[in-house]
Amino acid sequence: MRALLLFAALCGCVFASVWPLQMQCYHCEETLLNNDCSAAKFIVNCTANIQDACQKEVMVGAHGVSYRKACASYTTCLIASAGYQPFCSPGRVGSVCISCCNTPLCNGPRPPRISKAHTCTPLSLVILLALAVTMATLSAILL
Repeated sequence: MRALLLFAALCGCVFASVWPLQMQCYHCEETLLNNDCSAAKFIVNCTANIQDACQKEVMVGAHGVSYRKACASYTTCLIASAGYQPFCSPGRVGSVCISCCNTPLCNGPRPPRISKAHTCTPLSLVILLALAVTMATLSAILL
């Protein structure tokens, strides 16, 4: 039984090293869209062991926002992102911002923003803490 478990563990290591998990990213080229090309039809498989990251470029032009998304080498993407940093002014015409990430489909749609109505301010946290202390004191008195 022990030999079978050892064999299974070795097979798992060999298969994991021979067939690495392949990164998936959104891919589109300089497309002016009402969305940011994050539909399923834009998902591609990246080249294993070479393209280990996703890259997203957001370019603001006179006629709107263009997106360029692709698989990339994480190191190369970081170098490009740093090189374009002086040109990144979100919302300003002529702006080019490059971002890099290394989880599957991370260059896709932006997560929804949390409205300020649902965030806790320091004052609301103090009020909640005071309420919790009061409730604990009352329950201790009543018991």
